[in-house]
Amino acid sequence: MASLGFYLKTFGFSARTLLNSFKGLAPFIKNYSHIQKLLKQDKNFSVSSLRPCLGDRFEDAGSLPLHYFHQDLFVARQIYMKNPVRHVDIGSRIDGFVAHVASFRDIEVFDIREIKDKVPGVIFKKADLMDSNFNYSDYADSVSSLHALEHFGLGRYGDKIDVNGHLKGLQNIYKVLKKGGRFYFSAPIGTQRIEFDAHRVFSLKYLLDLFDGSYNLLSFSYINDNNRFFENVSLHTADIKNNLNCTYGCGIFILEKI
Repeated sequence: MASLGFYLKTFGFSARTLLNSFKGLAPFIKNYSHIQKLLKQDKNFSVSSLRPCLGDRFEDAGSLPLHYFHQDLFVARQIYMKNPVRHVDIGSRIDGFVAHVASFRDIEVFDIREIKDKVPGVIFKKADLMDSNFNYSDYADSVSSLHALEHFGLGRYGDKIDVNGHLKGLQNIYKVLKKGGRFYFSAPIGTQRIEFDAHRVFSLKYLLDLFDGSYNLLSFSYINDNNRFFENVSLHTADIKNNLNCTYGCGIFILEKI
């Protein structure tokens, strides 16, 4: 006879998920209080809503679907065609993008969470990209970070609360990349906000201003609110101002380090 756990799982109940959610409640409340205090001095973002992700800090490195099919396949194909000497990924989805790339070449993965199982083609290094002592400089000619930077500093994955976590992450990514190297980057786009503790959403203007002077924009693609993929589009002033009419879209940037 099947166990009670089996029947509970059959009907969508996970004791592990429930336990992890209870375990994550206290850190969520603590982190929310902390980030609200810090945001009083930082006017770039504000918390627009609560979207608790209570159990993620206790899971292995990985990510949730949505937007991922298009971006993972698109960027993996770009790396295949470019064929860099060393490619490093930072925080992207393991069972999507990283798996795509590992199917045809080795890929080094930096993530704040562990990967417990050895994966062929994946060289894992536990690292906090917000760490001021991060010591990889001029390390790779190709770097990717897909749907990851928006989480930095929100505490969702066990990282420390830091309203500038995304900026520190970008600074360290810039250090990792060699001059002339390519940075494949994606993040949610729309009206700039934090949906705590799920993610940030960035305005296009904010991101483009961050990249200005550090990178040349080689191409821009995006996924709109209806999950339609638009490849290699030209960005006009109106598009930047209205974030391509996205509320929660996905911008995909191919950048070259100056």
